[in-house]
Amino acid sequence: MESSTTTSHSVVSELEGTLLKNPKPFAYFMLVAFEASGLIRFAILLLLWPIIALLDVLGYKNGSLKLIIFVATAGLHKSEIESVARAVLPKFYMDDVSMDAWRAFGSCERRIVVTRMPRVMVERFAKDHLRADEVIGTEIIVNRFGYATGLIQETDVDRSVSNSVANLFAVGRPQLGLGRPVISTSPTFLSLCEEIVHAPVPSNYNGHNQRLHVQPLPVIFHDGRLVKLPTPATALVILLWIPFGIILAVIRIFVGFLLPLWAIPYVSRIFNIRFIVKGKPPAPATTGNPGVLFVCTHRTLMDPVVLSYVLGRSIPAVTYSISRLSEILSPIPTFRLTRIRDVDAEMIKKELSNGDLVVYPEGTTCREPFLLRFSALFAELTDDIVPVAMNYRVGFFHATTARGWKGLDPIFFFMNPRPVYEVTFLNQLEVEATCSSGKSPYDVANYVQRILAATLGFECTNFTRKDKYRVLAGNDGTVSYLSFLDQVKKVVTTIKPFFH
Repeated sequence: MESSTTTSHSVVSELEGTLLKNPKPFAYFMLVAFEASGLIRFAILLLLWPIIALLDVLGYKNGSLKLIIFVATAGLHKSEIESVARAVLPKFYMDDVSMDAWRAFGSCERRIVVTRMPRVMVERFAKDHLRADEVIGTEIIVNRFGYATGLIQETDVDRSVSNSVANLFAVGRPQLGLGRPVISTSPTFLSLCEEIVHAPVPSNYNGHNQRLHVQPLPVIFHDGRLVKLPTPATALVILLWIPFGIILAVIRIFVGFLLPLWAIPYVSRIFNIRFIVKGKPPAPATTGNPGVLFVCTHRTLMDPVVLSYVLGRSIPAVTYSISRLSEILSPIPTFRLTRIRDVDAEMIKKELSNGDLVVYPEGTTCREPFLLRFSALFAELTDDIVPVAMNYRVGFFHATTARGWKGLDPIFFFMNPRPVYEVTFLNQLEVEATCSSGKSPYDVANYVQRILAATLGFECTNFTRKDKYRVLAGNDGTVSYLSFLDQVKKVVTTIKPFFH
């Protein structure tokens, strides 16, 4: 029988080393240093890693944690830390989640996460994706101007966390505690729990209510430029590669401007860029063969350019948002949509009358294996639809951003040692699958979304461009014209990771 002093089906779980397999939070602070500040802070924190590791070995865990927090956050505005915690960290946390620990955690009705990291770095992920009710962590001291001092309120972190859990359960005790075995002389929250399960949680552990959530909510949208979690070894490789990567990107872009489009796939092999083409592309538009509408998945700003490369001819593209610099540098014609339906429809019809055209009905990029909801506008305008599944792989840097300046997307793409693009041409839609057969534009759009998702092994969603930007940037993603001064400010903000 359950104790009268036990809070029914409640769990308190440690994040590091339990819900997350990695017990060391150092790499997550490296992400904060890089994304919220820049390469200088990133490099300084990496240089201090031997000292931090030595403090841990000698048992000064509070001292090592305070040193990491100070170097990673001192001088940053609180909103910058929150932005990284909202848009960047969840992806890396989710990749490290222990499903055995999650099943035990998710089987309880009331879920509390405790962490030695600052609460601001964890709370968004824990509540949105792990479905935690409360998050207990360290608290960064912020001055009256909103900037982090780099100091934390707690003197003894373990004791403070234990006291916070005790205050949260003023009446009764948590039923289950998940955490690493205690090696500290300070009391920990585990001593407050009715049942204790040490990490790693056994795969055969029976939770309290298996009918509850069996999986955490996936991360569909995420931002940031780094592809890999910057562990000390990975961070060192990235730092050493960046100078060579910048030079390589400049050379690749320069060569791309000089050569005709049809020659790029052949010459690209010399520069370690790979294009994988599957399916049979349609013949170019002629007098008796009108242009087709290429309906593509949207992964990066390079999608329409790569499509033109593999087709060997320039295919104009319509875009929802693109920087002025990208428009100027683009080797293919681009047309900006106004989001006024009738105006956009007339523009697409006009361009289609001149030949082939490429559209991206998702309206924005998505890095994860999901497809956003397709706009049905394209289905209303033509029956000559060729679905194209596009995907890419990079090693170091993402070629998309929601928080930064999109004009640098191609540079980050070409900075990767061996970028790979996959382009799969599907068969042109049969008349029976178009609006001519009486299908609604929404049915056609949903059908195209489904076959593209099946080709890539992705999952269809109903999320839109606005959903993405609200999650990652706190706005609806509308791009308006910027003055020259505003554009300069945007550039400075974006390249801050290299010089700040």
